[in-house]
Amino acid sequence: MKARVTANAAYAVADIDKRLYGSFLEHLGRAVYTGIYEPGHPHADAQGMRKDVIELVRALDTPICRYPGGNFVSAYNWEDGIGPKQDRPRRLDLAWRTTESNKVGIHEFADWAEKAGTEMMLAVNLGSRGLDEARAFVEYVNHPGGSYWSDLRAKNGRKDPWNCRLWCLGNEMDGPWQVGHKSAAEYGHLANETAKALRGLDPTLELVVCGSSHSNMPSYPQWEATVLEATYDQIDYISLHMYFENYEKNTQEYLALSQKLDRYIGTVSGVIDYVKAKSRSKRDVKISFDEWNVWYHERKQDAERMKSWDWPEAPRLLEDIYNFEDVLQVGCIINTFIRRSDVVRIACIAQLVNVIAPIMTEPGGGAWRQTIYWPFMLASQHGRGTALQLAVEVPTYDAAAADRVPWLDIAGTHDANAGTLTFFAINRHGSETIEADLALEGFTAKSVEHTFIRHDDLEARNTRDAPDNVAPAKGDGASLSDRGMALTLPPYSYSMVRVVL
Repeated sequence: MKARVTANAAYAVADIDKRLYGSFLEHLGRAVYTGIYEPGHPHADAQGMRKDVIELVRALDTPICRYPGGNFVSAYNWEDGIGPKQDRPRRLDLAWRTTESNKVGIHEFADWAEKAGTEMMLAVNLGSRGLDEARAFVEYVNHPGGSYWSDLRAKNGRKDPWNCRLWCLGNEMDGPWQVGHKSAAEYGHLANETAKALRGLDPTLELVVCGSSHSNMPSYPQWEATVLEATYDQIDYISLHMYFENYEKNTQEYLALSQKLDRYIGTVSGVIDYVKAKSRSKRDVKISFDEWNVWYHERKQDAERMKSWDWPEAPRLLEDIYNFEDVLQVGCIINTFIRRSDVVRIACIAQLVNVIAPIMTEPGGGAWRQTIYWPFMLASQHGRGTALQLAVEVPTYDAAAADRVPWLDIAGTHDANAGTLTFFAINRHGSETIEADLALEGFTAKSVEHTFIRHDDLEARNTRDAPDNVAPAKGDGASLSDRGMALTLPPYSYSMVRVVL
């Protein structure tokens, strides 16, 4: 199969916000306990944080980490996680029907984030709680001193504020499953009043309002319009969430879902433009896609298990073991975010450790990279700079999610500081190699290198005993040509091509 791709130095989408490669940790299953935190583990530091996990997170170069939820946050009292650990209450978590020990709270998470080389993105509870608790939380985290909450922070061992800039005003408040679920009008009013109060503390905060939990919600996209009309001049981002499934085991249909993602982003972008015009506002609101990942391998089974268990503490829950097919899907998702980086400024893979995550751990044992770790790492490390507006000519196919799905999914970035072009390419076809002519207009290429991920078995997985079964390898599928480059992309493959200028 032949393809033609053109990258022109004069045509760009936007400068990429590095937070496009954000992550997420929720008090859910083993994400926190025996995930990042396991006192007594051979690799635990003095605070009980697993250094082997920190090393894997640092390699991802993920700039932000959203915390503490997720559904968990909608019935969470942040004050439960401060003060001496022996005095912290044990609580029943209604979101996941588990028991929360509160051994990890804001102090522990903030210390971990610093060690892991990531900034905090914190969420406030607008489900069971509201404005006053949110104001107190922000004051505790950010105020320098001389007030009740900031002085309590100092008493608890942290004199200097953490100065967290990015705050989520609740989580998935459109969802009937959410503790404290509200209508769009109810939530919009509460979020606006909360935002006004938080801006009274610090007008420079970046605030994220809840959008639709997914694009199949009955209230979508009217929810976005109603909420944005109530909050537009007080907030900076609207959050979107989407998870990707392949219960039917149909690879072509599965890999077409990123087209649905693109349509979701485009629709909400249009709603933002509509509300901006209606409000006569000069303010630009962007999208924070702060939950996304593949989630279906253990989802139905665990939903049934949760109904009958008796409030366990940090159980094995939603521990999807990803395969090679999921590498291709994650690659397509990230490519979509790159191509839409003019409006999608923040995105968070959900989650980071153990729970639908790129990193897995064994209590008392090792930590290893899941298959999806690799496309996320390659994009995070190398997909910085400016997103290029590529012209792509390639055959297409029709799927349930969208018509005219291109067999080649490709995104490109130009990092002027590093002097590089980077292209991320996925061949969606299962039997045909794609021979692509990639023209470089306005760029002078000096050298090129090819990294690819491929496995003959779409179901191939990385496990504790075979941690490198699916991993990147050096390829020979890219070479310089008179026009730019010639690419050879095998069937069902993920490639990263780096050009030195």
